[in-house]
Amino acid sequence: MSPGSPVNRHTARFLVNRAQFDNSNEVRERVRERTPAVRRIEHTIEYLDLVGSCHQYVATLGRLVPRMRDQQFTEDERETVRRGICKVRAAADWLEAALDSGRFALDEQLAQLLKGE
Repeated sequence: MSPGSPVNRHTARFLVNRAQFDNSNEVRERVRERTPAVRRIEHTIEYLDLVGSCHQYVATLGRLVPRMRDQQFTEDERETVRRGICKVRAAADWLEAALDSGRFALDEQLAQLLKGE
């Protein structure tokens, strides 16, 4: 393969992007260590995102479900929605357990469920 081949250009682009990402993470961590207020701000943003996501989900269902009153769903459609509900329940249970325990890592089994595996 020549240096200018599409595969080599793709690999080079990937490596440059990865190096930029890694450097950005290192800088972000140094800023967090030197400026504790940054972590508090991030916490507030993440907390608001979490609460907002919960409110948005409930509001969306409150808007959509009543509009479905006269609709008929196929068994495949119902099963697809049921699988989605299982993912929502698993994610909600995980969130609740994380809040109670302080352990916020995503375990492999839940990751697979959320991916649909």
